Amino acid sequence: MTKKYTVLVIEDDVEILHFISRALELEGFTVYRAEDGATGLEIVRKDSISLVLLDLRLPGPDGWSILREMKRDPGLAAIPVVVLTAAAEASQRRRTLRMGAASYLIKPISAHELVQTVRDILKRKAGAAGARKAVSSTA
Repeated sequence: MTKKYTVLVIEDDVEILHFISRALELEGFTVYRAEDGATGLEIVRKDSISLVLLDLRLPGPDGWSILREMKRDPGLAAIPVVVLTAAAEASQRRRTLRMGAASYLIKPISAHELVQTVRDILKRKAGAAGARKAVSSTA
């Protein structure tokens, strides 16, 4: 990946936030951090964010509310959201994916799995954007 991607991590557990941030920074990503939902929404609205890693249980607006709000906002809806949670229920996973999450990761997660998931989603997003550009230039 040659483009510099910016990832926003919205996570209230400071140790997990540090772990995720460090793993992504070591791979060359620019990382923004938010420890609550309100701060996360503020950052995603004002900065150019490539992808959001979102915990579901947060102080302030929870992850469900943030995901819902992002997918309803035309300016934010295209930003991929990866849900991070300790809850492994299949129904919760299906619900987040139906709401528009790009992926659902269960904590604890390895740095390798995290980075690979982020890279895969950003590659798919870049590929889709490239395909749209090619179609619009030939039309």
